[in-house]
Amino acid sequence: MEKEFLIYIDGEFYPKSEAKVSVYDHGLLYGDGVFEGIRAYSGIVFKLKEHIDRLYRSAHTIMLRIPLTKDKMTRAVLDTLKKNSLKNAYIRLVVTRGIGDLGLDPRKCPKPTVIIIAEPIIQIYGAEAKEKGMTAIISWVKRDSVDATTHETKSLNYLNSILAKIEANAAGVDEAIYLDKQGFVCEGTAENIFTVRDGKIATPPVSTGALAGITRQRVMKLAEDLGHTVVESNITPNELFNADEVFFTGTAAEVVAVTEVNRRIIGDGKPGPVTRRLMKEFYKIVKDPREGTSIN
Repeated sequence: MEKEFLIYIDGEFYPKSEAKVSVYDHGLLYGDGVFEGIRAYSGIVFKLKEHIDRLYRSAHTIMLRIPLTKDKMTRAVLDTLKKNSLKNAYIRLVVTRGIGDLGLDPRKCPKPTVIIIAEPIIQIYGAEAKEKGMTAIISWVKRDSVDATTHETKSLNYLNSILAKIEANAAGVDEAIYLDKQGFVCEGTAENIFTVRDGKIATPPVSTGALAGITRQRVMKLAEDLGHTVVESNITPNELFNADEVFFTGTAAEVVAVTEVNRRIIGDGKPGPVTRRLMKEFYKIVKDPREGTSIN
């Protein structure tokens, strides 16, 4: 019988088949909580400190007090990887408001729930997508604005993303791209987006409601180190269609080209030279001990 992975819940480890939360947990009832998706490569948890810091910023925004210090949360993540003998993994770190009642009032939830899941690395987009690029549509679903349930905060409420993903599936494309309420490009359902024009790289600002992605930030620095000008600026759909290259970044996506948007071919319809170079150099970075935290 195949060994089950162990799931961390509130300081204890449970086999996957036995890992459960209450039906009264407000994370289930109302999407009331925060999370991080993190990756480990060859024994290095990429940007673990940055992910932990963002988790606590998200929690602060929704006034959720995490019952562990950052150091103890870091140790819990590393212990979960060790318990499962994982060197290469996708890690999902979740903190919910905890068990309450059927009402909305968060004061009825005295103790947050902390969950850490670690499994072998998931491939959201396979080798073919990395080689040929992805297809996308601009969704009719607008990204939640910064004065609403903004995706600047990485909360458990991902219905906005689910609706756009459903639309992408129905259209037979790989991914959906959001516009903000003003009509500017924002991001993908779970990825930041970049355009390349004449060697200059642009990405939407977080004022569109886009997540301040950790991979996004590292790729921006990488591109600058490689000699490119990188700016945060509003991008119109017209600019998106007419870019030389378009690519996504994200923890699960890493760096992946977008070669078609709304049936408009981007560039020559293949991953461009800037994207390919960033993909190649990014794969070197993620295994660098200086870029993360060692599991041992």
